[in-house]
Amino acid sequence: MLKLLSSSAIYRLNPAAVPVLRPASESASPLVRVLNSLSGFSRSNRCLGGRVFFCSDSSDASDHVVDAEVKSAEEIPSKSSAIVSQYPRPEDYLTVLALPLQHRPLFPGFYMPIFVKDPKVLAALQESKERQAPYAGAFLLKDEPDSDPNVVSSSDAEKNVYDLKGKDLFNRLHEVGTLAQISSIHGDQVILIGHRRLRITEMVSEDPLTVKVDHLKDKAYNKEDDVIKATSFEVISTLRDVLKTSSLWRDHVQTYSKHIGDFTYARLADFGAAISGANKLQCQQVLEELDVYKRLKLTLELVKKEIEISKIQESIAKAIEEKISGEQRRYLLNEQLKAIKKELGLETDDKTALTGKFRERIEPKREKCPPHVLQVIDEELTKLQLLEASSSEFSVTRNYLDWLTALPWGEYSDENFDVTRAQKILDEDHYGLTDVKERILEFIAVGKLRGTSQGKIICLSGPPGVGKTSIGRSIARALNREFFRFSVGGLADVAEIKGHRRTYIGAMPGKMVQCLKNVGTANPLVLIDEIDKLGRGHAGDPASALLELLDPEQNANFLDHYLDVPIDLSKVLFVCTANVVEMIPNPLLDRMEVVAIAGYIADEKMHIARDYLEKTTREACGIKPEQVEVTDAALLALIENYCRESGVRNLQKHIEKIYRKIALQLVRQVETVDATIEQNTDETGTTTIQKGNPVLIESSNPEHTDENSKEVVETNPPEDQSQCVDNKSTDTEVTKEREEDKEIETKTVEKVLIDKSNLDDYVGKPVFHAERIYDQTPTGVVMGLAWTAMGGSTLYIETTLVEEGDGKGALNTTGQLGDVMKESAQIAHTVARAILLEKEPENPFFANAKLHLHVPAGATPKDGPSAGCTMTTSLLSLALKKPVKKDLAMTGEVTLTGKILPIGGVKEKTIAARRSEVKTIIFPSANKRDFDELAPNVKEGLDVHFVDDYMQIFDLAFGDEKSHNTEN
Repeated sequence: MLKLLSSSAIYRLNPAAVPVLRPASESASPLVRVLNSLSGFSRSNRCLGGRVFFCSDSSDASDHVVDAEVKSAEEIPSKSSAIVSQYPRPEDYLTVLALPLQHRPLFPGFYMPIFVKDPKVLAALQESKERQAPYAGAFLLKDEPDSDPNVVSSSDAEKNVYDLKGKDLFNRLHEVGTLAQISSIHGDQVILIGHRRLRITEMVSEDPLTVKVDHLKDKAYNKEDDVIKATSFEVISTLRDVLKTSSLWRDHVQTYSKHIGDFTYARLADFGAAISGANKLQCQQVLEELDVYKRLKLTLELVKKEIEISKIQESIAKAIEEKISGEQRRYLLNEQLKAIKKELGLETDDKTALTGKFRERIEPKREKCPPHVLQVIDEELTKLQLLEASSSEFSVTRNYLDWLTALPWGEYSDENFDVTRAQKILDEDHYGLTDVKERILEFIAVGKLRGTSQGKIICLSGPPGVGKTSIGRSIARALNREFFRFSVGGLADVAEIKGHRRTYIGAMPGKMVQCLKNVGTANPLVLIDEIDKLGRGHAGDPASALLELLDPEQNANFLDHYLDVPIDLSKVLFVCTANVVEMIPNPLLDRMEVVAIAGYIADEKMHIARDYLEKTTREACGIKPEQVEVTDAALLALIENYCRESGVRNLQKHIEKIYRKIALQLVRQVETVDATIEQNTDETGTTTIQKGNPVLIESSNPEHTDENSKEVVETNPPEDQSQCVDNKSTDTEVTKEREEDKEIETKTVEKVLIDKSNLDDYVGKPVFHAERIYDQTPTGVVMGLAWTAMGGSTLYIETTLVEEGDGKGALNTTGQLGDVMKESAQIAHTVARAILLEKEPENPFFANAKLHLHVPAGATPKDGPSAGCTMTTSLLSLALKKPVKKDLAMTGEVTLTGKILPIGGVKEKTIAARRSEVKTIIFPSANKRDFDELAPNVKEGLDVHFVDDYMQIFDLAFGDEKSHNTEN
């Protein structure tokens, strides 16, 4: 008996085979009657989840199965129609292909799809099907040793199963399996239908694995046995209980019961085990059991477990359903409450309240707001009314309207164009910085003449600690503008400047829009800090995004990605700060006006320390001016020996360190004095109590004390007069002790003096020492001038003779020199040889001398071309055996023809020369303008020469006292 319930079935039964099948409606099976009455499903022939059930009588209907297949094969043309067919019965197959099953055994009457990866096995199955012998053996695989059968195997383990072949596969197979009919083959998927039980006896061949089998039959049993009947009915009863809760089981039962054959207890046991959720070993145990009663008992256990699982499932579903229904009920009640309040006028709708708030916020700005912005706001307000409050689009629109209505459209702060007031404010906050102050005053003057200010982009460049950021705050105060600062150091995301698109979750506008919302005006002063440290990441190039923001021609219509409406930033004054201008991208630098801040000299640092840093630090530490005094010598030593950098940040740290130690010292003094006073008071009180009269102790006025003492003298007997005298002496002692206490309190008010002698006690040992090594530089040593990050410094170039011999002329350089400086040394060597040949043609010094040129300190990296003339002078000094002029320092790049090229850092190098007490300086002629711009106090007392050819330096260094182009 055969019936296939698959839409992809290969075989279709002809009408002649229909009478052989036994429909479920004609069956008198108790199982069918009971389960069908309980299931209540229609008789439509359907297959749920691709699962198909098949039932056949393993003994009676086998011939009919083959007949049906043969008739079907005769009707369908096939390529194997020429083969002479034989029609053996299933029990005639004693040698079969062994197919491994990984997850569950195949029970008789059920179908199972499997995947066959081995091409040889697949070809053998295809060949068997074509020879009208479509049978194979399906055997469950044993678990690997030391593995848990309840744990689901991974894909790697499944791949290893496919690799098993031959004896390895044979040893992993369970002995008892199922004779399976090959229903269809689709690619590597083979659909098997179980017929009867088999037992493996021996292996016939390894590839593909073929085994000999014995066909197993159930043990004889009595159908009328009460125990078997009771067990079977208990199985049916349990199945009925499961059917009430599990729809999946109902579908299984309906499909199976429509195509079940004669009722047998053995088939009932197989049915219960096959559709249960038991693990594969328990199912294999049912398959291997030939005793029908024992098989029913095993199935009953599995079905009982299934009903317990169904109860747990039902309780979980009920709990979740109750939770969901409770939340739904609460939501409905809240909605009803809102509707009732709205009808009664007790509360407005959320959307109505929001819309009212936004309209109220934009109403005062409506006249100044651009028309295109008003149009967008009105459209978004209309859209907000149409959206549901619970939708995600509602939240996006609400946030968008919040930003749009919060911006200061057309609102400007009243600027102060008073130049005198601005000059006063700038001088209050900063000492020096003439260039910066002059530029700001020019900006104010232009604004006063025009009647309105135009936004500009000013870039303050200079070393750390010179006050670039604080200058921006002072400018805002002088102009009466709102101040906003944001740092772009390390910024790698363009969205920080241009904003995110509104489609992204958590989208925000850029920094510029946030600035306008925070300050509340459309003309603030925006300080963009650390613009030379912009990053570049996967989210774009922020430097390119800043171009639109900082371009005066474009920022009148700046477009933020979030707002998506043009914003006028033409009235914003941008002030950028940078340490190194060279690090700013050229297109960005082109839009800025660079104002360089070179740093502060020692005199300026003294003024800043006195007028700003010391005052601020003293107030922060809670110290009064009369409690401490820091001498000028101490401050100067602090600046020269500890804080030589261009800025004053390190100087501020050292002053704070000094005042913290002073605060600790003052507190300790006060605590010591208080303890002394308390001790003296205790001693005085004790003495008074022991010796004094209570009347005297209570009296605090000296006049009353005298009167009381007189009365005591008159009333007391003569022996008490001595006691009164003692009281007077005690009172005198108390007065003396009070005077001593006043002297102690006066001593605590004495100032703490910080002088050059005790400065080390507060800030430690000096960091820098005197740069001057020689009072008079010896032969081969020349003082140069260098620019460093700390400002300027003097630099000695030393040259010495290593050895001398014919043709040994060479030059070796040390001192951690960079490539440019090494090249300068080679150029200087060549120029020196040319000049020596001109001055002393017969002197073969450079041709025969191996020289060593060193630039201390060796641990400091040095690079740059400005030491060229100094190196040349050092080499000539050694060659001529003449030291250079005393107190002479020089700087300048030299060419092979002896020309002197301009250098940078004139101010820093001049300050370094003054610090080393140098009287004569040589600069390139092209740097004369830079020197003229220096403050008079920097140039005072210096003999400066400007040269454009090295021969002028030669005359100044080795010649007489004549000078050219002198600037005093």
